[in-house]
Amino acid sequence: MERGSLRFPVLARIPEMFIHGGLLDDSSDSIILPYMQEWQELYSPCFWMGTFALIQLIFIMSILVQFLFKKIRGWRQRLKTATPESNKQHQEHKITDIKLGLSYEACKACCLLILATHVVRAVFPQLHERISDCKYPPFIICEGLQVLSWLILSLAVFSFQKTNSAKLPLIIRSWWIFNFLQSVTIVVIDLRSILTVNEDIGFEEGIDLFMLVVCTYLFAISARGKTGITFTDSNITEPLLSSSVGQQGEAKRPCPYGRASILGLVTFSWMNPVFAIGYKKPLEKNDVPDVDGKDSAEFLSDSFKEIIDDVERRHGLSTSSIYRAMFLFMRRKAMINAGFAVLSASASYVGPSLINDLVKFLGGERQYGLRRGYILAVTFLSAKVVETIAQRQWIFGARQLGMRLRAALISHIYQKGLRLSCSSRQKHTSGEIINYMSVDIQRITDVIWYTNYIWMLPIQLSLAVYVLHQNLGIGAWAGLAATLAIMACNIPLTRMQKRLQSKIMVAKDNRMKATTEVLRSMKILKLQAWDMKYLQKLEALRGEEYNWLWRSVRLSALTTFIFWGSPAFISSITFGSCILMGIPLTAGTVLSALATFRMLQDPIFTLPDLLSVFAQGKVSADRVAKYLEEEELKCDAVIEVPRNDTDYDVEIDHGIFSWELETTSPTLTDVDLKVKRGMKVAICGMVGSGKSSILSCILGEMPKLDGTVKVSGSKAYVPQTAWILSGNIRENILFGNPYNKEKYEKIIQACALTKDFELFANGDLTEIGERGINMSGGQKQRIQIARSVYEDADIYLFDDPFSAVDAHTGSQLFKDCVMGILKDKTVLYVTHQVEFLPAADLILVMQDGKIVQKGKFDELLQQNIGFEAIVGAHSQALESVMNAESSSRILSDNQISADSEDELDTENEVDDQLQGITKQESAHDVSQDISEKGRLTQEEEREKGGIGKKVYWAYLRAVHGGALVPVTIAAQSFFQIFQVASNYWMAWASPPTSAATPMVGLGLLFSVYIALSMGSALCVLARSLLVSLIGLLTSEKFFKNMLHCILRAPMSFFDSTPTGRILNRASNDQSVLDLEIANKLGWCVFSIIQILGTIGVMSQVAWPVFAIFIPVTVVCFLCQRYYIPTARELARLSQIQRAPILHHFAESLAGASSIRAYGQKDRFRKANLGLVDNHSRPWFHNISSMEWLSFRLNMLSNFVFAFSLTLLVSLPEGFINPSIAGLAVTYALNLNSQLASIIWNICNTENKMISVERIMQYSRIPSEAPLIVDHYRPPNSWPEAGTINIRSLEVRYAEHLPSVLRNISCTIPGRKKVGIVGRTGSGKSTFIQALFRIVEPREGTIEIDSVDICKIGLHDLRGRLSIIPQDPTMFEGTVRGNLDPLNEYSDCRVWEILDKCQLGGIVRQSPKKLDSTVVENGENWSVGQRQLFCLGRVLLKRSNVLVLDEATASVDSSTDAIIQETIREEFGNCTVLTIAHRIHTVIDSDLILVFSEGRIIEYDTPSKLLENESSEFSRLIKEYSRRSHGFSGTTYN
Repeated sequence: MERGSLRFPVLARIPEMFIHGGLLDDSSDSIILPYMQEWQELYSPCFWMGTFALIQLIFIMSILVQFLFKKIRGWRQRLKTATPESNKQHQEHKITDIKLGLSYEACKACCLLILATHVVRAVFPQLHERISDCKYPPFIICEGLQVLSWLILSLAVFSFQKTNSAKLPLIIRSWWIFNFLQSVTIVVIDLRSILTVNEDIGFEEGIDLFMLVVCTYLFAISARGKTGITFTDSNITEPLLSSSVGQQGEAKRPCPYGRASILGLVTFSWMNPVFAIGYKKPLEKNDVPDVDGKDSAEFLSDSFKEIIDDVERRHGLSTSSIYRAMFLFMRRKAMINAGFAVLSASASYVGPSLINDLVKFLGGERQYGLRRGYILAVTFLSAKVVETIAQRQWIFGARQLGMRLRAALISHIYQKGLRLSCSSRQKHTSGEIINYMSVDIQRITDVIWYTNYIWMLPIQLSLAVYVLHQNLGIGAWAGLAATLAIMACNIPLTRMQKRLQSKIMVAKDNRMKATTEVLRSMKILKLQAWDMKYLQKLEALRGEEYNWLWRSVRLSALTTFIFWGSPAFISSITFGSCILMGIPLTAGTVLSALATFRMLQDPIFTLPDLLSVFAQGKVSADRVAKYLEEEELKCDAVIEVPRNDTDYDVEIDHGIFSWELETTSPTLTDVDLKVKRGMKVAICGMVGSGKSSILSCILGEMPKLDGTVKVSGSKAYVPQTAWILSGNIRENILFGNPYNKEKYEKIIQACALTKDFELFANGDLTEIGERGINMSGGQKQRIQIARSVYEDADIYLFDDPFSAVDAHTGSQLFKDCVMGILKDKTVLYVTHQVEFLPAADLILVMQDGKIVQKGKFDELLQQNIGFEAIVGAHSQALESVMNAESSSRILSDNQISADSEDELDTENEVDDQLQGITKQESAHDVSQDISEKGRLTQEEEREKGGIGKKVYWAYLRAVHGGALVPVTIAAQSFFQIFQVASNYWMAWASPPTSAATPMVGLGLLFSVYIALSMGSALCVLARSLLVSLIGLLTSEKFFKNMLHCILRAPMSFFDSTPTGRILNRASNDQSVLDLEIANKLGWCVFSIIQILGTIGVMSQVAWPVFAIFIPVTVVCFLCQRYYIPTARELARLSQIQRAPILHHFAESLAGASSIRAYGQKDRFRKANLGLVDNHSRPWFHNISSMEWLSFRLNMLSNFVFAFSLTLLVSLPEGFINPSIAGLAVTYALNLNSQLASIIWNICNTENKMISVERIMQYSRIPSEAPLIVDHYRPPNSWPEAGTINIRSLEVRYAEHLPSVLRNISCTIPGRKKVGIVGRTGSGKSTFIQALFRIVEPREGTIEIDSVDICKIGLHDLRGRLSIIPQDPTMFEGTVRGNLDPLNEYSDCRVWEILDKCQLGGIVRQSPKKLDSTVVENGENWSVGQRQLFCLGRVLLKRSNVLVLDEATASVDSSTDAIIQETIREEFGNCTVLTIAHRIHTVIDSDLILVFSEGRIIEYDTPSKLLENESSEFSRLIKEYSRRSHGFSGTTYN
């Protein structure tokens, strides 16, 4: 195959030479005749007969050598392995079902037909009319060799079904390709003979044509490479099919491409069923067929992995080896594409080479009558048909290959993400890796498309020089020099473009990184009133990107000017050289040269794009390769020991571990640990002492510097920060395991989730938002714990999950899970809650990365070293609770229980009709009603039907009201007018023949042409600059609108919208607006102007063409209308299906450690492959639909061209000016591409406009309330006292959902501490959100110091309140930037605050001090330290109203006590609202607010509430006391 493809261009030129030799007359003034006479031997049938005989002999010898070699090898193998077992295996293997396809039967028939033809010729040589010039014996030998070779071929084809050959052997494929080329050559010789001697087509010529048809079919089969035989092993497939036939039938969507015939593949008719559905109704996801098996992500991923593993073994892993792997992955399909591309390029030059002959024919040289004209017309048409078929095939093949490479790279990048080491992960943020997947891979696949131009450019240039040399002699070399000079201009331009692309990608990475961080931290930004500050940061990053984009598009405009002006420049140089050298210019030679220059425009115009795409692709490929080279987690970090070989589940011997490999102070040192099977090991210590790191080294996450880690059994891991996947709750708990109802219900009960499920709209099938955003912290942790318990692992690693739940729930979880269901399992749990320590078999006390104490609880107390600090802090907290409880009991003896009821309770009576609804029901989509209750994240919004005119209108009018658009159209119109005028001038002014007298002088001829050419060049420069300017200004305006709308959107929008959807618009769709849309829209208009110019020229000589052109145009537009509905929906589906890939990848990266711990890498890999296939399906069928349309439009254009030529040839001699007729044909040669270009550009633009439509969707998001209300601004000192008055407050998350807070009324006195308690999901966090207006009240009012917070601006409200949120958030940057992002405070003040929140010492240890690095999401700081940073923020801000939302959940009791003391000191005169799970943090509050099911059920002082033993607060205190009772006894003893 490869050999045939490489020789094809050479042989393609020979037929053209024969055509020229046949079509040119024998008159003395023929340009080419002397040249042809030198090569007369080439036209002799005898010469080719001998050549073919020699090649036949080589083929037969090759077959015989191969046959003998196989026989010898077979005999050797039989001698070595002649055993009964091997024979038995061979027999078993032979039991297969053989299916003989239609293509195989046709191959057999073709071989027999050709064999029979050669036998008849050999037996009856007198039938061969032209052998009179040849010697008789060579003819007989030649036919004999043909008979022998086709006999061998027939036997080989018949043996395929015996030898189980599904693929064609390379030698047979090569032979069939050679026979096709041989048939083409023979037909060309026949054609020359007919034209030369003016004879009719005889029997022999008919046989040759028949042989060409048969050989063409065999050529197509050899290009496909399959025999048409399929083998099915019944032993393997039957059980599989019978077990899951139901499932397969439901999910399988048959792929019409995989089953298409050769004719179907050529005409793309296999797409007809998809169009039939798409025309009747908007296509849905399930209407789109599957991709073929060879295009499936799993097949491609496995193939690429095999190749890259093999390359890595041979050459190591480097950038060059990844390039090598890509090449090996693509090479076979790329070679087939290259063959079609070269054929298309070769066929495109047949037309220009024949124009001179056509002009001569029309000028009166008709020695052979009209037949010569018709033969010319047929040759023109045949070349256009071949060009169309070859062009459509290589374009489709290139896109298909790009899709394959994209699928392979995405899956490889995804799998790499799951294996990255910690240090590697810190080098590449989520935003960067998302860019690799979306932008960089797209640019790499663009290179695949342009690669074919590497083969086409030299062919096009060579043929252009050949055609020019035919017409202009040595003047052609001047044209070549001008072409090469223009191409040389690309070198500096491309280097500049490459540098700019690198800068653009870096700027884009920075913007996407910041955007990802802002979206992830949106809640804290709104609570702190920092959203506008970060909006400015994003705009500044975009500004940097815009500057580089502006430079890039200006350079592109310059490039466009140079290369649109290049045909005029080259023609000027060429014609000027001819005039200087005295070479005669006739109308025929000028028109042929002009047509050639127009053809040269394609390679010249493509070259800058080619170099630019290669520059971009190189940058992107280097980035991806660098990422794929990154260090992975070491497989040998943890030694897996079989369960039977040891009694220890975890063993660490002299372990030294560090997150940073090159460091003098490791994270963990001298770790020695042995955990027996079934032990419960508690790990405690101060914040940042290395507790979580111990679990990381057991999981193999932390790099090991020394020592050994041995683990025996499967692991389950619960991280400190809950990792929840999008989907429903049950999917999160099952985590890929089969559903067992009994086991599931038991675990749900143990994890205290039963009540939550009862409150949820859809129970455990309620959908969870992105990152569990619509769940409370406690609910997320309990779902995580349930997931780990359901896994039924051997070893459980809990990283302080109990801190996120309230006291009662934590106690139940510990009792029912750790000490209940998991009583026989090995459990290592990090905890800050000392009450969970006595139950442990072993307690590890961590300090500064070392295990400073280990033992049981009683033993550690007696040692009296570091453990006492932790215990002492807890003792004090417990003592305060017990004192409060005991004092309230004394008071309760003297009071009537009725008095303990708060008067406000009467306002909050239970409404039996209202069901308790918790935060998870915040399903919020303000634009439409949700039919499915409990569903939060909706299917991505997708417009249906045509792209509205409003979208186009909005885009065109975005800049200066659209004033520049008419100017741009005028510039293009003048360019077209000048270009047509210059060509018309050359055709009209040049003499018809060299003997005729010129109508004007050569000086005037050339001067006018130069002037018109310069005018066209200046117009194209103006047009290029205008399009670049309009495009970039418009994209910038759209970007800013979208960014402002997103950052001003209410929090409910972010709750219900996955980040991937927003990032997809900010990354992919924005790139389309930046660089593509303006050019696409421009081309729609420019191609219409071009075709109007062509029609204008053609109408000069062949006005009847309109009679056929108009109906053909109507048919074209009917085709387009049939095509558009399907293609548009496929494009939309393709866009929508890209976001889930990015979203799933972002989720997987966030939970990579959990995925690895559970051993679920393979399941997540398959999920990724499934998502890639979901995207590939609509994308592949979309590009196929484009080719379906393009093929039909090209064929219709060819029909118009054929009609025009036939009309011109049939007109009487002298009826038309041959020069102008030649000009018309010159333009008509591009008619098919121009007509296709109009429809193609309209369709392509409509597909690209989907990006504008999608960005406009996010530019219409309903906004939050105003940030500042000028006429209602609070005083600068507000709030002073901090009195909060709440009246009849009712809050719901969406209009269609029930209320979460119902009829809340209370007054919180100023400068008081108020504790807010309640079970998980009782409405505590919603109350805080209402206070900050994250959720707007539906009814009622909240007043702070008599100011209604709903009437003032959001920034005036949020900027005057402070909050420490439940989930500590940090931003990438520095320590100072995290504490004071607005840069409002001095360094001294920042240091003072750091000391107060126990972080001063740690920050001083860093050499960068306040500029110490904070990585993405604060991953290089522990969760406890992050919480302390949040405390630091509020200490800096010093508001008079402070909210603590479970602020100390992630710190130990000792640090908690320090924080509480700091808050008492710093906020003594402030209103402090504290939501807490640790009762001791609110026991000393002035007032206690108790929530239950969205209502306030108790509100009074702690002492009064404790007097009533039946109160909810009393029950919570008793639970806390009881849980700590055993521990407290030990303490006081």
